[in-house]
Amino acid sequence: MFEDVFLDKTIDVINKMDRMMIRNVANMLRGVRTLEGRLFIMGMGGSAANASHAVNDFRKLANIEAYSPFDNVAEMTARMNDEDWNLSLIRWLETNKLREEDVVLFLSVGGGDEKENVSMNLVNAANYAISQESLTICIVGREGGELAKVCAFSILIPMLYPEFVTPITEAMQSVILHLLVSHPLLASNPTKW
Repeated sequence: MFEDVFLDKTIDVINKMDRMMIRNVANMLRGVRTLEGRLFIMGMGGSAANASHAVNDFRKLANIEAYSPFDNVAEMTARMNDEDWNLSLIRWLETNKLREEDVVLFLSVGGGDEKENVSMNLVNAANYAISQESLTICIVGREGGELAKVCAFSILIPMLYPEFVTPITEAMQSVILHLLVSHPLLASNPTKW
């Protein structure tokens, strides 16, 4: 049955994830909180929804000041309409006065591809963050994507089953983000349930 296949493949992916990298990210985010840095979380499509959800949890549960560009749809659509799509996230980071103690977290299934011109706004924002000496993290489902190559910390969702790369990657983004805000290194406030 399909549900067995999908869940079994998801379990396979979970079992192949680099747990030490996740712990390293939790450790790094604890340092960001200590330095009163901010966390900017970016993604497109379903990853944008995951980013918005994560902002809530990092703020409420981990006491980390966090923001996502698409929480203000009016601003981002104006930037995309009036400015270059590929520069829109850079302009947003500039307006937020990105600092060295800040971190930018990128969520993406494919991780950006210059040749295919896919998610280059995320890749450009990562390169901008690096130029500002901010730390960069990505949670991506494709090792060959640009984000995995440029980000300081890359949590790769193993692409064991290409036919399910999008749903499993976006689901695992949510699992990892929930793991991070629940991690003893970061958890500051209990959940209601």
